[in-house]
Amino acid sequence: MPSIANTELTFEREPLRHPFGFKGGALTELWQVVAGLEGTSGKRGVGLGVQSVLWSDAALFTERAEGAGNCLMFLMTEFAMREARGRRFESPPQLLHELFPEVLEYGRSVTGRPDLRATFALNALVAVDFAAWLLWAREKGVTTFDELVPPACAAALGGRQEKLTKIPLITYGTGPDEVRQLVEEGCFFLKIKVGADPDGDGDREKMLDWDCERLSALHNQLSGYECPFTENGKIAYYLDANGRYDSKERLLALIDHAKRIGALDRIHLLEEPFAEDSEEDVSDIPVRIVADESAHTTEDAIRRMDLGYGAIALKPIAKTLSMSLDVARAAHERGVPCFCADLTVNPLMVEWNRNVAARLNPLPGLRVGVMETNGEQNYRDWEKMLSYHPCSGKPWVADEAGLFRLNDEFYRTGGGIFDPAPHYEGLVGGGSGD
Repeated sequence: MPSIANTELTFEREPLRHPFGFKGGALTELWQVVAGLEGTSGKRGVGLGVQSVLWSDAALFTERAEGAGNCLMFLMTEFAMREARGRRFESPPQLLHELFPEVLEYGRSVTGRPDLRATFALNALVAVDFAAWLLWAREKGVTTFDELVPPACAAALGGRQEKLTKIPLITYGTGPDEVRQLVEEGCFFLKIKVGADPDGDGDREKMLDWDCERLSALHNQLSGYECPFTENGKIAYYLDANGRYDSKERLLALIDHAKRIGALDRIHLLEEPFAEDSEEDVSDIPVRIVADESAHTTEDAIRRMDLGYGAIALKPIAKTLSMSLDVARAAHERGVPCFCADLTVNPLMVEWNRNVAARLNPLPGLRVGVMETNGEQNYRDWEKMLSYHPCSGKPWVADEAGLFRLNDEFYRTGGGIFDPAPHYEGLVGGGSGD
């Protein structure tokens, strides 16, 4: 049983190419957290995290300066690391479930927000959880991702995809030239942010009008393209509302608009239309509704599925691998498909998502697996960050015509997650401790 003797923690600030708009706000940088856990054996695990205050709690982001919000989340990670010191754990999920309520309570105190969202605490715990998985793997001699997966979760991750399609992100400000380039490069499943606040006044009718106009413009641009990887042969749309719709009636107005313009059969997913405290049953909405932010924990995900949500967005890189594996198990037991969504993470963190996505079955209506990744679109220094990936240059790391091609080496090595990453390990005191 690993016992944590020492901990180290730091972060790097990575600027974005341009303001990244969603949930009515915009990010300009993302903090890359590096957490090191050392066991009493001398073995070490170094885990990475990316903080997204706007994604994990938009209300906190709005009331604070961007840097202040990042500082608060980092304080929560630092608290988790202090609490982890001296603990013994049978498995990383056990450690996560011990730390999560403590970190959430601390976060609510330090932010002064008794309603701080649970996802904010999970986002703060990602680097700690990954470090725990890698320490546990080194203690147990585990060298493949399949060996990491708990037996109870194995059936949910029983696939073995040879290809994953890249899901790029179409933000409020993504222009037609960039959209055209993505499609002509081979991308066919586009994640489109809706729920804009065009005048910054919170007017939901203006939001609906803006979303309808945006969908019309994109559909006019994309309707002529064909695709061999969807069952209907058309470019697929994945709408992400980030909880911005306040009623089913308003959401149905958007869907009616999609039907009028001939776009309804292209909408394969519609993510988080309502606020997370909504108890609206969505089983009668004529598109597949996805739970993401509202599915903080396994219990939350089950509640969403009971309300008619037809897919779950897994985010090992945003809500911890430990929690995501258990959510995948619960969804599999109920016949609800899952897929992996991004948080604009760095290239090495993408690898954790790719390992999970590679083992999920394709979504209904698609002929290949999927994985969202948008870091290349949004980080200013993506190429520099790629150089920190121990398998940079391997065929699965970059897409080819919109597809990531997974070979035996990827499955044998976990894509590089077990390999030393000197840049990040050097930030927290040196080598991997093997």
